[in-house]
Amino acid sequence: MDNSYPNEVKKFSRLAKKWWDREGELKTLHDINPTRIDFIKKHCNLNGKRIVDIGCGGGILSEALAKEAKTVVGIDLSEDCIQIATDHGQHQQNLNYQISSAEEFAIQNPKCFDIITCFEMLEHVPDPGSIINAAKKLTSPDGDLFFSTLNRHPKAFITAILGAEYIFNIIPRGTHQYKEFIKPSELTRWARKNHLSVNDIAGLHYNHWSRKSHLDRNLNVNYIIHCKNMI
Repeated sequence: MDNSYPNEVKKFSRLAKKWWDREGELKTLHDINPTRIDFIKKHCNLNGKRIVDIGCGGGILSEALAKEAKTVVGIDLSEDCIQIATDHGQHQQNLNYQISSAEEFAIQNPKCFDIITCFEMLEHVPDPGSIINAAKKLTSPDGDLFFSTLNRHPKAFITAILGAEYIFNIIPRGTHQYKEFIKPSELTRWARKNHLSVNDIAGLHYNHWSRKSHLDRNLNVNYIIHCKNMI
């Protein structure tokens, strides 16, 4: 099954060389990464864990996770992003990257990972539920899964598209499509359908002026969710 939009893969491939420019078009990903890591570490210990990062892009999250985990595998469909991630992370022996879809990787590696991360990726594929199903298949019993995405809420359109893309030019125009945003009720329904318990959900907020991010209970824009594999 090809669960991808070719134009989306090409879009992120064009950005690959800019992935590690902390002052460039993807600086927001660098700025919010500590907050994402803190949320993960709040719910599980990374030490000794096997992790797969679905939709890893250029490896910002993967590299941070590999500082404490036993092994981290980042997967993505963009060859350019995987190459950039591999080159940048070559000093970390417990980190490797593969060009693969989540679905294909799950077939090859059932129940092989303790922690699954999939951040800012679900809103860029035709069938987000298929990604969650693949993540479930990858997870060992009692494993932890983390997803983040954008809520299909008017405030998300104003903040993430109108503001970030067209007014402040913080991220490239066309990065997001509002119709692809996912309501928390939809994401939690897909999780429970796959026998995942939803343990925590938090809104992730970013201040474009201070370049600081924080978590709270307002889910109107970005949100992050923690699940446990029940069986």
